[in-house]
Amino acid sequence: MLERFRGISAALLGPLVRLLLRLGVSPDLVTIAGTAGVVVAALVCFPQGWLWQGALAVTLFVLSDMLDGQMAKVSGQATSWGAFLDSTSDRLGDAAVFGGILLYFTYQQDSTLWGAVALAGLVFGQWTSYVKARAESLGFTCYGGLAARADRLVIILLGTLLAGFGVPFVLEIAVAVLAVTSMITVVQRILQVRRQAVAADVAPA
Repeated sequence: MLERFRGISAALLGPLVRLLLRLGVSPDLVTIAGTAGVVVAALVCFPQGWLWQGALAVTLFVLSDMLDGQMAKVSGQATSWGAFLDSTSDRLGDAAVFGGILLYFTYQQDSTLWGAVALAGLVFGQWTSYVKARAESLGFTCYGGLAARADRLVIILLGTLLAGFGVPFVLEIAVAVLAVTSMITVVQRILQVRRQAVAADVAPA
């Protein structure tokens, strides 16, 4: 859903992209620094119950996920290595966010139930990304679905932010919605690939 707004974000981040490039900052460095920031912020703040603080910090570092790709395009430094680094770093950052929230539910709320729901959101979110990567490695098209990565991040960070400001049950609702929508997205993408695979298998040589 949120993929359509990439053009807007690119326009807004343009000045910062040009500034970083003038300073000699490489896209890979932005990727690594942003991922490290997300991991530290999520795994330090969320388990301590610092929800809104952690949500704001993670959001700040998540912006680097848009910066590095735009920097690579503007500077002509887009490489296969950069794409690989960006994709693998995204998985680590996502795992840290959901892992931090799982620890929050377990240690701050003493709720194994909601910790398990957060774990389900993590597992299905990672599975969604794997299905896409594996499909594309086999030459199939795999995109879209009910909850892409950007959608998942917005929902979980917004839920965490509001929970940090005292809105009741909003984080529980967020992780439940993500667990369900991520599961649906996995099924949607698997069916999308299956249709292509079946068509390819029956096509004349």
